[in-house]
Amino acid sequence: MNTVSYQGPLAEYMEGLLQHKRALGFHYDTPARTLRHFDQFCITSHWTRPSLDESLVEGWNQKRPHEAHATWKGRIQVVRQLALYMARLGLPAYVTPVGRLPKGPRYVPHIFSAAELRAFFCQVDACAYCPEVPYRHLTMPLLFRLLYGCGLRVSEILHLRIADVDPDAGVLTIRDTKFHKDRLVPVTEGLQERLLRYFQQVHRFSGTNECVFWLADHHPLSVGNVYKNFRRFLWHAGISHGGWGKGPRVHDFRHTFAVHCLKGWVRDSKDLAAYLPLLKTYLGHYSFQDSAYYLRLTADLYPDITVRVEQSVGYVVPDIEGGSSDETD
Repeated sequence: MNTVSYQGPLAEYMEGLLQHKRALGFHYDTPARTLRHFDQFCITSHWTRPSLDESLVEGWNQKRPHEAHATWKGRIQVVRQLALYMARLGLPAYVTPVGRLPKGPRYVPHIFSAAELRAFFCQVDACAYCPEVPYRHLTMPLLFRLLYGCGLRVSEILHLRIADVDPDAGVLTIRDTKFHKDRLVPVTEGLQERLLRYFQQVHRFSGTNECVFWLADHHPLSVGNVYKNFRRFLWHAGISHGGWGKGPRVHDFRHTFAVHCLKGWVRDSKDLAAYLPLLKTYLGHYSFQDSAYYLRLTADLYPDITVRVEQSVGYVVPDIEGGSSDETD
């Protein structure tokens, strides 16, 4: 958990908001950094009162040159949460109205087709040995298959330790994810065989606290390194990319996993009311709304199964425009 200190007139309430959110199970690390920037904004604005008035908040809310839409909206929402927290304490605080939050096109996940997956993994498996990054040709085929085959978040993959993987049983322990929960994720037989080979080749003498995926000299892989390789594999596979923020994204493997699971269950006439909780648990979702989002996405991508989705669990299917409250989960 990141430690962030504040020095401005609202420091007490920023700390209180962090404690409140973390007590509810949120990591709240990125918002904590946003609050640090707002803390500096208050200081440079010569704000000295323990309150939030409209002029201060609206000054913060102004879009900056070249600022990404998601970044702009995110920092406004963080300060809005601070204002709501202060208002609950009876302090004067201007809360940005919901209707004034920035609106823009919502990212629709790229769901990889079977042909795209074949082309992508063909390029991943062709990854050659490189002396500068000696484990790359071993790491990348397993890492990307775990992203798609288990629906894991990139952060969950990169935080895996040797002690979290039981290759003999084919089970991963995903620790301290959203809401500080752990979960067990079983892998397929094919992935289990790859795990066993990988551990024999890379981790025969590794300590239990070492990272599963290395870059070189036991340095853990970074998100940036995964993304760089992802873009390279996409290029060689002939899968077009719309540029930063337009996808496909590495995270879309998680969306693809969920959609492909649901598509298969519908076509196999499974009881989705029974299987949806399984998907929720497997993905580590907090609410059914997050998993139900994939039902609508699946139905929209495959119109031939729409009626069966509506008949089975139409009462929990949200509109796609609403997106998932866990879209960046």
